[in-house]
Amino acid sequence: MNMDAAFKTFIAESTELLQEMEDRLIAIENVSDRDETINSVFRAAHTIKGSAGLFGLDIVVKFTHVVENVLDRVRGGDLSLDEDLINLLLLSKDFIARLIDSIEDGIERLGEGDMVTQSELLKNLSVYASTGTLDVSGRIETASDTDQALNDSAKIDAVKSDNWHISLRFGEDVLRNGMDPLSFFRYLETIGRIDSIVTLYAGMPAAEEMDPESCYLAYEVSFHSNANKTLIESAFDFVRDDSQIHILPPHSKIEEYLELIETLSNEELKLGDILVRCGSLTAHELDRILKRQTDDQDGAMAQRRRLGEIAVDEGYVQPVVVEAALQKQEQVRKSMDRPQQSVRVDAEKLDTLINLIGELVIAGAGIETEVRSSGLTGLAEASQTLIRMIEEVRDGALNLRMVQIGDTFNRFQRVVRDVSRELGKEIELQITGGETELDKTVVEKIGDPLTHLVRNAIDHGIESQQLRLQRGKPVKGILRLNAYHESGSIVVEVADDGGGLNREKILRKAIDKGLVSEDQNLTDKEVFNLIFEAGFSTAEQVSNLSGRGVGMDVVRRNIEALRGTIELDAREGSGTTVRIRLPLTLAIIDGFMMGVGKAAYVVPLDIVEECMELTDAERSSGQGQNVINLRGEVLPFIRLREHFHEADKACRRESIVVVKYGNQKAGFVVDRLMGELQTVIKPLGVLFQKLKGISGSTILGSGEVALILDTPALIQHAINQESNCSGLGQQLMAYK
Repeated sequence: MNMDAAFKTFIAESTELLQEMEDRLIAIENVSDRDETINSVFRAAHTIKGSAGLFGLDIVVKFTHVVENVLDRVRGGDLSLDEDLINLLLLSKDFIARLIDSIEDGIERLGEGDMVTQSELLKNLSVYASTGTLDVSGRIETASDTDQALNDSAKIDAVKSDNWHISLRFGEDVLRNGMDPLSFFRYLETIGRIDSIVTLYAGMPAAEEMDPESCYLAYEVSFHSNANKTLIESAFDFVRDDSQIHILPPHSKIEEYLELIETLSNEELKLGDILVRCGSLTAHELDRILKRQTDDQDGAMAQRRRLGEIAVDEGYVQPVVVEAALQKQEQVRKSMDRPQQSVRVDAEKLDTLINLIGELVIAGAGIETEVRSSGLTGLAEASQTLIRMIEEVRDGALNLRMVQIGDTFNRFQRVVRDVSRELGKEIELQITGGETELDKTVVEKIGDPLTHLVRNAIDHGIESQQLRLQRGKPVKGILRLNAYHESGSIVVEVADDGGGLNREKILRKAIDKGLVSEDQNLTDKEVFNLIFEAGFSTAEQVSNLSGRGVGMDVVRRNIEALRGTIELDAREGSGTTVRIRLPLTLAIIDGFMMGVGKAAYVVPLDIVEECMELTDAERSSGQGQNVINLRGEVLPFIRLREHFHEADKACRRESIVVVKYGNQKAGFVVDRLMGELQTVIKPLGVLFQKLKGISGSTILGSGEVALILDTPALIQHAINQESNCSGLGQQLMAYK
């Protein structure tokens, strides 16, 4: 086994399980089936503990074991899962995540701060985990109690009683290996109750042949517990390999196994997998059965025994459970045409694939260019087939990187819960559009900006409970996260029903800071956008959440780094909506190419509304005004030749490309329309990152470089020019 790969899988799965724990704990107050939710949280903690044990991560095992004990008491009804306990379990989940992160980073010792945190958490957990002092010695019969133990053996019946029956045959070297059999019984007392133990002496040799370091005793245990079979078996993890351990469930568990088998999802499973999933067989028992099956075959038996036969004959599972599993297996086989499978792929491998496909797109464009110049019809047809296949491969590869934004949204349940509690506010998070997909790279980078916006909405946006009552609002504030596709982009909205933005307060603060002058006439949108300026804050007091003037300017920089835009829509007293518009992918897009002089420029094809020739009247009338009448609509435009200072003379014929980004529309005046092309986005170098109006570059089939326009910035520039135009009304009248 490749241990490095296995360890990476452990890290990834543990991260997913910890997130599941958090989601379940936060949602538990609003679910109808609390028992199943608690069981899910318990299973997640138990899986992490078991996996950590395989890698010898004792610090994770020990801490998670304490959390597991608390959760088991909740499952058993001994503890009520109130808000304080939920908070403690969430903090414990965070600490487990910190431990795993430290291990992944190669840190071998906890820092002083983590040691203090661990000590405090264990102290608080011990209050819930404590079940009083266990007198295990009073429950285990000694050699002097043999006769009485044998008389009580009739009490042990795996089917007729409601107790677990545990048959223990410790290996002869168990003492020599440093293990104390009594310690296993003490551990069992932490997850249940030992009703009786029968000690078997059949393996005892004569006194003169006895070795004081060898174990000759065996035990039959009647054990009452609500724990599952896997948890009970885990008590014997350290002696499993050299001992014979059989665990039979109580009668009530058999009924539970049958119900679980019936409710298993309709996916094709092997018999052993079904028995493990329903809990009647543990993974380690399945491994032993499979080994026995292989040994029987190697022993040249007349016929290889089936797994179910071995499981029943060896006393692992009751026949009725195996029969139910076989029926479920047959039912699934008839109902399924083919199995559904998923594969975990390393992100770096996926990024490498996308990069290679990008180079393939560029190479394909080069081939297409050469074929066109050759004039060979047959070669041109083959080239078109190749280009079409490259497009299909490109789309398929990009779809592999598309993930739903809902997982990112759901993580803010914890943020909203913790921050609102800290501020003494009651806030409900509403999520819509979680199924909207976008590139995983965008999802990863949008987390921090969204966190800033969510925390800011809770702190500044939504009022205190007293103020909401005074304004006639419900005590509970509403925070909404929404996502949807629009014009080849994804729009993410963070909206609240709070107090909105105070225009005059923002403007006054901006004037005081010298960001604007008193005589400037600004629109509401321009005033609201001032909050994205560095160091700008209207908070009266500095708190640990906000008010230091950092955050909103960082949000804008991070969004712009993703080739996106951010805008505000607010009304005082009615709430605020922050709208982020992002490209679906940062790798490859369908582009539309335009020529100005010797230069080529590209815009995303999805935002192109129409293209048309600029008439002589529009060219002469538009000089100095940069607006035209587009079917009764005022359309601002930019002459790319002037904007980028092209030295060549203008062509006799010019075209205008009408583009729309969000609800804003503008035109780009160009010399030539060069058509569609697959565009592989290349980042600009460090020297050109501040270049206005350019967001990236691409390589054409000829090997030349075309610049990708920063469409949002250019549209806004055109609109600003329009607002500064004079005599606009007279100009439009001339067109009519």
